[in-house]
Amino acid sequence: MFTKQHSLALNEQIVPPPTQKFTIEQWHLNNQARFRKCNIHCQLVESLIAESERICDSALELTKTNKIATDHELKEKLSDVKFVKDEILRHRKDVILEIDAFKTYKTRLIDGLSSIQENAADICKKCLIAREHRLGIDLTVDDVEKELRKELEIINRADSIFTRTLEHTNEQIRILKSLLYYLDGDLENKDRSIQLDERNLNLKETSLNLSIYHGTASLDPSTITVQEWDLHTDEVIMSTMKQMNSTKVLRYYIDNILKEIVNDLNEQKNKTNEAFRLRILETKQVKARLESQHSEIIKQANAMTQNITRLEKNIAEKEGFLALAHTRLGNRCHRPNLELTRDKVENKLVQEVYDLRQTVGKLQRTLNEAQATLRYLLRTQIQLEEDINIKTNTLKIDEVECMTLRQSLNYRAY
Repeated sequence: MFTKQHSLALNEQIVPPPTQKFTIEQWHLNNQARFRKCNIHCQLVESLIAESERICDSALELTKTNKIATDHELKEKLSDVKFVKDEILRHRKDVILEIDAFKTYKTRLIDGLSSIQENAADICKKCLIAREHRLGIDLTVDDVEKELRKELEIINRADSIFTRTLEHTNEQIRILKSLLYYLDGDLENKDRSIQLDERNLNLKETSLNLSIYHGTASLDPSTITVQEWDLHTDEVIMSTMKQMNSTKVLRYYIDNILKEIVNDLNEQKNKTNEAFRLRILETKQVKARLESQHSEIIKQANAMTQNITRLEKNIAEKEGFLALAHTRLGNRCHRPNLELTRDKVENKLVQEVYDLRQTVGKLQRTLNEAQATLRYLLRTQIQLEEDINIKTNTLKIDEVECMTLRQSLNYRAY
């Protein structure tokens, strides 16, 4: 059974099936179908080739047009960025010049402040302290002291103004340096942007090291719009111009206050010096009059001393005559009996004694008055000498000490 089936299978493989036969019409139809299919495929190929050439030409034209447009936009962007960079550089130069100018103004303020703090105020205080050593009646609140205190008040006010202005100047320098730092950062960004776009502009499609990005992140991370960029640029320039205007106003203010304060100080210095001049002149005139009176008092005292001596001599002489008269009267008292008469001699002696007593009394009163006058003259002489010494001390303080100190006063717009 198995052998028979196996034998049949072998027979089926060995014997081929009968070949199909076609008619002549089928043959012609098949050939025509082949011809039509070939024609269709040829036409399709020709159409596809023509379409491909058209697409390639169109793609090439579009690519070139896009590249030209992109290059143009790059050039325009580079031109805009370079223009803005030049503007910022110009403003940066102005900021640097303004910082240098403000450093000069700062030095002027510091010099002015040092001058009035270490020189002017010290001189005024020394003058006031020195004038406290005036003596007696000369220790007065005169015009010199009033002008000195007014000058010290103006100096203190100038000190306060200079100090506040110096603080404003330091703050303005800090603002300008901060602005310069900001401008430098912006310029650095502009330079980097220019370098990148110039590099992009020089790249060609045949350049080496070109690559196609296959990442997933966007190739256009830009979030800043052109309007925002323009607005930022305008804000930078406007902020710089605003600060420059502020600095110019502050520098003008500093020039004015330096000029005004120096004028006020010089005006007050002249007033104080004039008060010193008038006071010194007045003191010299009074001292001269005192010295003249002192000389006259000395003359009068000498004359009075001589007068007292003469009076004492006269009194002494009159006392001799009085003693003589008294002795004569005493002797005549020893006349005997009737000879003890009140005769003319007796009357004359009595009258002589009376007259001598009157004369001596008058001379003594005159002597007392002369001695009192001499004592008054001597006290006046001493007072005049004290007053002259006071005036000498005052002149030494005002003319020598104070005016020598004030010669170093030199107010100027630094």
